[in-house]
Amino acid sequence: MGVVIEALELDGFDRLPLHTRRCVFWEVDPESASDTLDDALLGSLGGFESEFDKEAWISGLLLEWGNCCQMAVEKTTGRVVGSAFYAPPGRVPRARRFPTAPVSADAVLLTKVATEPGFADAAPLLFDAVIADVIGRGVRALEAFGRSAADSALAGDLTALLLGGGVPGNVCDDCLMPTTFLEDAGFIVIADDQYLPRLRLELDEGLGWKRQVERALEKLVISESVALQST
Repeated sequence: MGVVIEALELDGFDRLPLHTRRCVFWEVDPESASDTLDDALLGSLGGFESEFDKEAWISGLLLEWGNCCQMAVEKTTGRVVGSAFYAPPGRVPRARRFPTAPVSADAVLLTKVATEPGFADAAPLLFDAVIADVIGRGVRALEAFGRSAADSALAGDLTALLLGGGVPGNVCDDCLMPTTFLEDAGFIVIADDQYLPRLRLELDEGLGWKRQVERALEKLVISESVALQST
């Protein structure tokens, strides 16, 4: 089934999938979390879960910075089947814990691109929407943290130590994007690490981002043409 891409608005939080609404892996630092969140909020999927804190984080960004989430919406049902979150790195506390931090001062941090089962084809559309949005704001680059060797026991232990304050449950595996996934989208490793590299997509030079935007524009033209033919 087809999808359309929409920017998340203030009144659209409840449309997000359950885990996306609850997980605050990126939005909460594990050291400060013990003071602000109850242990009961440590979710079964890993990472802290708090709809209140996630909604507050999104609302704050929308009001103070602008769009921070693009959603893939199934046309026939209106169900959100994918999302992409991005923000200034200073608004993402967990980012400071990565061994390849900090994020470059001229970049916006892409924290997560995820799709529901059966809708993997929506991921490129989400990337397109994020790129088009940040280019329109004059942003020079997107950066993201990848995860390599995710199946390694040592990788899991090191990830828990670095990102979760040594507590495995403080790390949400679903919120870490595979390095290969980012490389397939045009990102290049700029700070290498065996397990948690930092990658960058330049938006002011080269052809990678131009192809992304051209794809988005082609889809827009086709969509408008179909709409005109149906009227």
